[in-house]
Amino acid sequence: MLTALEHGVQGGKWSRLIDKVYAAANLLAGYRRVAANKGAAGVDHVTIKAFGRHLDDNLARLGESLRQRKYRPQAIRRVWIPKPGRKVKRPLGIPTVRERVVQTALRHVMEPIFERDFAEHSYGFRPGRGCRDALRRVDTLVKEGYRYVVDADLKSYFDTIPHDRLMARIQEKISDGRVLELIEMFLKQGVMDGIKEWTPEQGSPQGAVISPLLSNVYLDPLDHLMAERGFHMVRYADDFVVMCRTRQDAEAALSLVEAWTVEAGLSLHPDKTDIVDVTTDGVEFLGYHFCGNTRWPRTSSVAKLKDAIRAKTRRTNGHSLSYIIADVNRTLRGWFGYFQYSHWTSFKNLDGWTRMRLRSILRRRAGRTGRGYGCVDNRLWPNTFFAERGLFSLVTAHGLVRQSS
Repeated sequence: MLTALEHGVQGGKWSRLIDKVYAAANLLAGYRRVAANKGAAGVDHVTIKAFGRHLDDNLARLGESLRQRKYRPQAIRRVWIPKPGRKVKRPLGIPTVRERVVQTALRHVMEPIFERDFAEHSYGFRPGRGCRDALRRVDTLVKEGYRYVVDADLKSYFDTIPHDRLMARIQEKISDGRVLELIEMFLKQGVMDGIKEWTPEQGSPQGAVISPLLSNVYLDPLDHLMAERGFHMVRYADDFVVMCRTRQDAEAALSLVEAWTVEAGLSLHPDKTDIVDVTTDGVEFLGYHFCGNTRWPRTSSVAKLKDAIRAKTRRTNGHSLSYIIADVNRTLRGWFGYFQYSHWTSFKNLDGWTRMRLRSILRRRAGRTGRGYGCVDNRLWPNTFFAERGLFSLVTAHGLVRQSS
């Protein structure tokens, strides 16, 4: 397969792939990846741990059902995830473990075929690329004078991808009927939402292993179109911006995006798509707010961090202070790992807020009510008190990053 990727295949399409999907080594690799990602059980209530107890038998049965064309995916369990700082929720689909194993094995086979031709400045869910690469690209373009930004938002993208057009794009490179049949089965998987079950007529469910790759396949022509027309588009999955030097260029880019999305059966969110001047208005992208040459975490990113810490620092928390600090540190380190390139002013207030939450716990344990702030609490439990107990400091960590850079 690697040789064929280098030299091409007859007719430009891959016709023999299904045997690579159900190969024992590939299914095992699929399971290991699913296990590493963890995740909940699907509608069959079979956990990753339970599936792994009889791993050889389960994988053998799965491979045989694929080989004999008897495999049928079960419904996806739908759950609703709250959006940080907002009352609305977004849907997330949880396939069963066996479906995640098959989809991962399928992705292992499909990804190299499409990856070699994906556009340069697409960063989402691609090997060796990530959010930081996309953010670095935006930062570079801003510093090079691309101040006018087409800030586009595809309305319910994952839920509105037309199945027929998506399959047509896949068939440009794959002609193996059994693989195409497998992809269609996943697109038309039933969705179980509580006691209701229904079959989607469009879209690729968020949460499915194969969905990110399929979403990239469908948007790849837009990536290439914008590049061919000389526009600098930076895309991460369905989140993208187009960076331009003049407002006139930005208006032309937006018109091109609007025309393409209509033709592709998609739509832009009218209230969330606009042209902004990054030097005065700023633009939000992948959790950051860019304004001029400065960037900081956007409001919803801070809200998400506070929600996570708030859940770990309730005044009724019965764990020891050292346990709570260790738990909070895991959240702070993970958040800082992503937002470490923010302006230094982003961190001081968050450090103070975290210490206030911990002081509130200590205040309650001392038999007093209310939140832990003010002169008395600061004298009883000064900043050094928490530093000595190992509380992670965003300000200190940012200072070390600046020193090393």
